[in-house]
Amino acid sequence: MALLEVTNLGIAFGGLQAVEKFALSIEKGHLYGLIGPNGAGKTTVFNMLTGVYQPTEGDIVLDGKSIVGLKPAVINKAGIARTFQNIRLFKDMTVLDNVKVGLHNQVKYTTATGILRLPSYFVKERAMNEKAMELLKIFDLDGEAGQPASSLPYGKQRKLEIARALATNPKLLLLDEPAAGMNPNETAELMETVRFVRDKFDIAVLLIEHDMSFVMGLCEHITVLDYGRIIAEGDPETVRSDPKVIAAYLGGEA
Repeated sequence: MALLEVTNLGIAFGGLQAVEKFALSIEKGHLYGLIGPNGAGKTTVFNMLTGVYQPTEGDIVLDGKSIVGLKPAVINKAGIARTFQNIRLFKDMTVLDNVKVGLHNQVKYTTATGILRLPSYFVKERAMNEKAMELLKIFDLDGEAGQPASSLPYGKQRKLEIARALATNPKLLLLDEPAAGMNPNETAELMETVRFVRDKFDIAVLLIEHDMSFVMGLCEHITVLDYGRIIAEGDPETVRSDPKVIAAYLGGEA
C-alpha cells in the first residue's frame, strides 16, 4: 500500500476549475517533485493535501485512511507536515521556541498542570527542549537556539522551517519552493539537507520547485501540472524530454 494515494482530485472556485483529475501515488521514503508553470495549480494541490482547501471531487488516502474533510491540525497529526513559499516563522520568538511549537501535538501534560507548574510540567518541558535541540543540531542551528528567528540569514530560516515541520513527526513532508531566494551554494546545501532528512527520518518528501536543476537532481519521480491538469509524469529524464512539458514552459505547440 502506498503511503499517500490521491485519486481524481479536483477543486473549483466558482466557475473556475483550478485542479482537475489529479492523481498521485507516493511511496514511503521516496522523493517526489510537483512542477509546472506559474498558476498551474501546484500550491492548490498542497492546500488540498493539508486540509486548507476541501476538494470538490476525488479522494486523498493517507496510510489507508481518507483524510478528505479533516481540519489541517488533524491532518498534521495524522502525518503530513508542510513548509510554505513565503517563510512563516514566529520571527519574534527564539529559534528554539519555533521548533517547540512544532512539538505541540506531543505535549502530554494537562492545562492545569501547566498553569500550576506541577513537577510533571517541568519533566515534559525538559524533554521538549531536548528534542528541539536535537533537531536544531541536525540542521546546525543549535548555536543560535536562543536568538530570535528573525536574526537568522535567509537560508537558515528555511532550515528552521523544515526543522519545525519535522518536529510534528510527519510521515510525509511537503516543501513549497524550498529553494526560492537561495543562492547556488545554499541551494546545493539544501539539496543535501533534503536527502539527509529523507534518510534520517525515513519519510517521504513531496516538493514544489521552480529551480529545475534542483528538482532534476533530487527527485526520483516528477509530476507536471499545467492549467490544473497533469500533462506528464515519470523519472527526471522522461519529464525533461517530454514535448508537452517543453511547450508548457517555453510556449508554442507540443
